[in-house]
Amino acid sequence: MLIALLVPLSLAILLFAFILVRSAIAKHVVPNFEAALVGAIVSFFDTLGIGSFAPTTAWLKFRRLVPDRLIPPTMLVGLTPPSMAESIIFLILLGVLVDPVLLVGCVLALLMGGLLGVPLVARARVWVVQLVVAIALVLAAIAYAMTNLHLFPGGGTAGSLPLALMIVAIAANFGFGVLLNFGVGNYAPTLVMLSLMGMDPRLCFPIMAGGAALTGAGASIRHIQIGQIDLRIVLGLALGGIPAVLVAAFIVKTMPLEILRWLVIAVVLYAAMVMGHASWRGRREHKAEGATAPLAIGS
Repeated sequence: MLIALLVPLSLAILLFAFILVRSAIAKHVVPNFEAALVGAIVSFFDTLGIGSFAPTTAWLKFRRLVPDRLIPPTMLVGLTPPSMAESIIFLILLGVLVDPVLLVGCVLALLMGGLLGVPLVARARVWVVQLVVAIALVLAAIAYAMTNLHLFPGGGTAGSLPLALMIVAIAANFGFGVLLNFGVGNYAPTLVMLSLMGMDPRLCFPIMAGGAALTGAGASIRHIQIGQIDLRIVLGLALGGIPAVLVAAFIVKTMPLEILRWLVIAVVLYAAMVMGHASWRGRREHKAEGATAPLAIGS
């Protein structure tokens, strides 16, 4: 079953790489150096369990590298290659210890949700995307704080779940897949949910990484085809992130991360406030335009 998952994942990686490189060559795009540094940093710590979506969103917003509307799809496409490297590592090291039905079920459910979410975020109004991202940042900050305060569930020792809980976990991953397109990472909610159900937290990583990689490949291909991404940032995040993942996975064993998480929380909350304010202002402007539209038509 693990081989059956690795084979389509490998094919998805090759297809994704081909489409991304072809698009970059056709548009004569070169990687953004600052994005490469960001990709290296966030992917390094993502491999250690901190997560990459929230700090990446915060930096892109803080530096205004990407228009708000394009932040979620740009970030998803750019961070997919590092997540692919993570998935191969975790699936080989820990995947054999996870119930194959649970592993494959959650991965495929995340993929289906991710594909469904692509047209939703592409058609959403800018202020809606800003609001969703702001909420995601606040939730991520809460997750980081709870991790530091040791309030997250410690988890159990199980590598499988009873049938009823397995169905709930698979259904929840479908929802996480949809939210991936809006910049809401699947690591934190998946880890909390499965730990509460009694799973060994270490065994959550093959599920989270495998699902993120396959879903990221499928959703990213559609985002590249739609074209509502910043390819310079995408290439930078990807090229900086892949080697950082390999370093983190094979060299770093233990590292004090609590201080770093508190710093990340401050940056993320700041970005959430800025994004939330932009959403509120955009919603007001949209209402004002709607109120004056009939007058313009009748004049």
